[in-house]
Parts: sequence; C-alpha cells; structure tokens
Amino acid sequence: MDYGRLGPTESDPGEGSGTSFNINEPQLATPRVSPTRKKRIIFLAIFSIALIAASAVSAVLLLGIRTKASGQPDPSSLTHRKPTQAISKTCSKTRFPNLCVSSLLDFPGSVSASESDLVHISFNMTLQHFSKALYLSSAISYVNMETRVRSAFDDCLELLDDSIDALSRSLSTVAPSHGGGTGGGSPADVVTWLSAALTNQDTCSEGFDGVNGAVKNQMTGRLKDLTELVSNCLAIFSSANGDDFSGVPVQNKRRLLTENEDISYEENFPRWLGRRDRKLLDVPVPAIHADIIVSGDGNGTCKTISEAIKKAPEYSTRRTVIYVRAGRYEENNLKVGRKKWNLMFIGDGKGKTIISGGKSVFNNLTTFHTASFAATGAGFIARDMTFENWAGPAKHQAVALRVGADHAVVYRCNIIGYQDTLYVHSNRQFFRECDIYGTVDFIFGNAAVVFQNCSIYARKPMAFQKNTITAQNRKDPNQNTGISIHACRILATSDLTPLKGSFPTFLGRPWKLYSRTVYMLSYIGDHVHPRGWLEWNTTFALDTLYYGEYMNYGPGGAVGQRVKWPGYRVVTSTIEASKFTVAQFIYGSSWLPSTGVSFLAGLSL
Repeated sequence: MDYGRLGPTESDPGEGSGTSFNINEPQLATPRVSPTRKKRIIFLAIFSIALIAASAVSAVLLLGIRTKASGQPDPSSLTHRKPTQAISKTCSKTRFPNLCVSSLLDFPGSVSASESDLVHISFNMTLQHFSKALYLSSAISYVNMETRVRSAFDDCLELLDDSIDALSRSLSTVAPSHGGGTGGGSPADVVTWLSAALTNQDTCSEGFDGVNGAVKNQMTGRLKDLTELVSNCLAIFSSANGDDFSGVPVQNKRRLLTENEDISYEENFPRWLGRRDRKLLDVPVPAIHADIIVSGDGNGTCKTISEAIKKAPEYSTRRTVIYVRAGRYEENNLKVGRKKWNLMFIGDGKGKTIISGGKSVFNNLTTFHTASFAATGAGFIARDMTFENWAGPAKHQAVALRVGADHAVVYRCNIIGYQDTLYVHSNRQFFRECDIYGTVDFIFGNAAVVFQNCSIYARKPMAFQKNTITAQNRKDPNQNTGISIHACRILATSDLTPLKGSFPTFLGRPWKLYSRTVYMLSYIGDHVHPRGWLEWNTTFALDTLYYGEYMNYGPGGAVGQRVKWPGYRVVTSTIEASKFTVAQFIYGSSWLPSTGVSFLAGLSL
C-alpha cells in the first residue's frame, strides 16, 4: 500500500431571528464561461481530434502511394516536416521544446500561424489532448478495480474534467472566437487556471504511485504528455504576456496599484468579494435569510449537508446561502463539485457546527479522497464552522478540508487533524481568522493562498516524528502558486508545549522542486526549531525553492540560526514582501472584496 508522504522520523529525515437579509442579487465576482459555451469548446476539441486522426490516416495513405511510385520517402511527410521559425521561437520558451514542436506540427494550420496565433493554438491543441484522455479513460470505468486503484482512477476522472473546464475558460479568454464569446477572464485568471490544470495532472499521476496492474498501465498511456503540454501552454502564455514567474513572481505584473488607489478599502474588505457577500460575512446569523437550512433534527430544509449541496443550483451567478445549524455532521463524500458555483456555508460557530470524518490512506484511499469535506466549485465560502478529521496521527494522511475552488474564502473556521489536515489544492484561496491544527505537512498543496490573522497550532505527533507546518508543491516555475502566511500566530498546543524539545516543529519542507512559502509579520513560538525549515530529501529543491521570512517576531522568529539553503532568504525589502500580500499575490480579477471578508491588502498590520 502506498501511503505517499509519510511523516519524517529520525530514520527518515526527508520525508435565526431579526431582520432578514436578502441576497438575491447577481453575484458578479466570478465571471465564467457559460456551460453552453464550454460544451461548444469541448465539442470543437473532440471534433478536431477526429479531423487530426483523419488527416494522419490520409497522410499515411498518401505516403504509401508516393513511396510505391518513386521508391523514395516523401520529404513532405510528417516525419520530415521542419518547424517554422514561429514554432521554433515559440517552443524555445518552454520547458519541453521537443514535445512542443512535435505537437504543434501535428495540429492543422500551425505551419502558417504567427507567434501570436500559436498562443491560442497551443491552448486548443492541449484541450484536445485532455478531452481525448478523458474520453478514453472513461471507457474503462466498468473494469473491476481494487479499492485503492478505484480511488486513484476516480480522482483522475474528476481532475481531468476539472482541467478541461480550466482549459476551456482559458481558451475562451485568449481566443474568444473559439468559445462563442468573450471568456470574461484576465491574464491573471488564465495563469491561475493553467496552474491548476498542471496541479490536477500531478495529483492524478501521483494517485497511482505504489500500485501496479492493467488499469495503471492503461491510464499511464492515456495521460501521456498531458503535464508537459500544460506546462508548455503556461510558458508560452506567460512569455507572450510578459510574465516571468521564476524568482519572486507576482501573479499579475501588469496590474500596478496607482498612486491614488485605495488599497485599504471600505471596512478593510478586499475587492474580489462584492458588497452583498461582504455583508453576509459580517452580519449575525439570525439576520441572514438562508436559501437552504440544514438541521439534523429535521427542523430545516434538509437533514444532511449532502442533500443541501444537491439542492443548490448549478452554474449559479447568484450567491446560494446554506445555513448549517449546530451539530455534528459526518457524511460520506461531502463535496461541493465543480458545477456548484457561489455556495456559502454558514455555521453557528467554531466547535458548534462540526463537519467530521475519519477517512485516511489506511482505508486504501488516495490522500485526495480522504477529505472530510471538499470544495471545487468556484466562489466557495465557509464561515463559522469546524472541519475535522479524527483518524489520528497513526493513520498518516487524513484530510479535514480540501479546497480546489477558485476565489475561495474560509473565514472564522477551525480545521483540525494531524497529518495533511488542510489541502489547499489549487486556484486562489483566502483564509482569515481560522485555527488550524496538525502535525506533519498539515498545510499542503499548490494553491495561490494567503492565510491572514490565523492561529496555526502544531500538535503532539507520533513518536520519532517531526512537525512540519507546510509542504508546498509548486512543480513548475511558471505557476503563480505558493503559501503566504501573513500576520498569523504560529503556536503549540498544550500537549506539545511540555514536549517541544522532543518533537521539533519546522515551518515547512519542499514537496516539489519549486516549493514556495513565506511567513510575514507573524508571531512564531519557541517550539519552532532554530533552523526553521526541514529538508524533504537530502539536497532536493534546496536551490530552486523560495522560502522567505519577513519581520516575524517571538521566541521562534529569530533568523540567526536558520538554514543556509540557496533558495532560503530573510526578506528585507518591502517591495519583495509585498508581492506575497493579498493585493498582489491573490488579487487577480478583484474577487476578494465581494466576499466581505475583512483583510489586509498590503503589509500594514
């Protein structure tokens, strides 16, 4: 059985009442490609696959005829075609240039395309490959699979579908005529969606680690080159738009705050959340008119959260409020799927409304599959609730909350577990005034995420384990992802405090090559080891990661004995630190203010 990222040990150092508040106004914070347009894009992609196949067959037949006639290979055959100057120049910007050249040469019209045309051609071509992979992968759904294999297979189907959606939105933004209208996105959105698609493929492939058999072999063939194709798309688009995400990237360099622009905003609410959502996050529960009420005693609209999610509309541009009354809710497969836009869950408070589960990798599941609650629908918000996974430290990976929703907000919530508590999987996320508990890698994933005014608690782990707060898995230098911990408190729970000398805590370790995490203006307790950071495996990623600390304080905040890795830095520049604030790191298309969560746009406390 594959348990993936096991915790590090001494032998393994790497590893109500009142005035109702009506929210039936359009939610404008999250423009999306319509389902009809997306279906049109996917149809075009699948249709193009058929055209490419037909073209290939014709080329083979023609080649055979000419060979018989002349006895010599046809120099115009696919194997002898040379890339145009535009293709060569475009592909030179990618991490996988050979694949870039060959895949573009196989695409109709590419040899007469300009460099600017090749940007959206690369998107279209990549979307076709993903659509074909999902179609072929779905064809083996009927096969009898062991639990662990089925878990990985189901993950891949979900993630492929999510990636097709991300690529469709991206294509509709860069080439509106292909999507039947404007995509409504910005360059920052496109980079976010491509980054998420790349992360999706990484997660899909990793799900099959440690398993063998026909299903894995078939999926390996179907998934071939997808990660590299998305990486190339991301590099081509970033280069064409003047973005360089190596070093100290900003999500959208083209958007600069003007001298007179207000970045504090009214009531300190960020701009990507609209005024209605702003009020929803600030108003007391009794004053909110919820669309759906969940109550375990039967005195609501639904008795279960899963029933409430099912009742919520799909692709809604209006905010749907689901009020979950106090109680403990333990249900299987609690997930806000990709089609459920703009759902807001409101509880009665931390420790009162509790969403609980106990799945772990010991149930023969992938880590992705263990979440007590998961959300991928854009515009997801959770407020005043607890998410927990009670599996315990001995069960290793056991996720309490997994978020892959773009423009997600988690506000005044508890997130409780041990190893892998909080999976910030992908897209843009914001956590405010949350309490997060765990041991090994307990904040992990590859979202562009900011934690602000949160309390992050290390717990007593298993014998011989070390605590690691973060495990960030940015895999590609062009991804706009990372973990920013800003104005938070890094603390130890009461069971760890007397034993902190035996169970050292580290700020993070690099899960992937371009891992990126920063701590800024935060209190760090004395349970954090003076070195600060822990290796994943010997020298892996030490010169390619970006780990930074800026003006932290407290007994664990001293940087004199920190690691001397090439990728680690004590940040002294406010310009550099500001790149990891809400205003620059996850600001994107002005989505946060519309949710109404209080936040700091810049560095100021």
